[in-house]
Amino acid sequence: MATPAVSTSPPRRARNLAEFVVNYVTEQIASNVLKPGDKLPTESQLMVTLSVSRTVIREAISRLQAGKIIETRHGIGSFVLEPPREKLGIEMVPATTLQDVLSVLELRISLETECAGLAAQRAQPEDIARMRAALDAIEATRRNGRDSVEADLQFHTSLARATGNRYFVDILTQIGSALIPRKRLDSAGIAHADPDAYLTLVNLEHESILEAITRRDAEGARAAMRMHLSNSRERLRRANEAAEANT
Repeated sequence: MATPAVSTSPPRRARNLAEFVVNYVTEQIASNVLKPGDKLPTESQLMVTLSVSRTVIREAISRLQAGKIIETRHGIGSFVLEPPREKLGIEMVPATTLQDVLSVLELRISLETECAGLAAQRAQPEDIARMRAALDAIEATRRNGRDSVEADLQFHTSLARATGNRYFVDILTQIGSALIPRKRLDSAGIAHADPDAYLTLVNLEHESILEAITRRDAEGARAAMRMHLSNSRERLRRANEAAEANT
């Protein structure tokens, strides 16, 4: 992601130079010059803009990290974090049984179908890029035999972010891993499916959602999301019925 342009008019100097730099960065964030996910200017750029030493910049970066305003990725740079949100009071019990999973899928169908439609209408190029990266990560983990739950969750939360409605993001974030309960329940096993084939099918459904969003087809995106989640629910429901009939 390209580093956004920053204001060349620094704020009034604080008593402490590091505090001065912290104030500058937080004001850039407050004024939406720097947004969540944006990369901060480099140390050298900040040194020139603010006429301070590298030591001062590094102390300020440490303070911003401690305040959870930014995160620094080694060898890449520092990035603005999402601001903390007040919790909505949602208490999600982890999905540990098949009935739990089916119940979570019912909730997701009602919530994420509309998310997909709004994302098709409002998604920015960077939103499309985030969703594309998440699907690529799912595919990479599938090929390598690793767990794709985190990448799967990232796809769904990136889609929610593309709506531009922070409450969708808040709700999905608080629901958390209950959205993708494969860590706690072997969904492929219950559906009597080969794990690789199961994940391939799931990701094809994800691709259909992203394709509709990319072409700005709101109704198509809603239909693709509803089909994806309904298919997941039906695969598990039928498998459960068959298992009960054999006991």
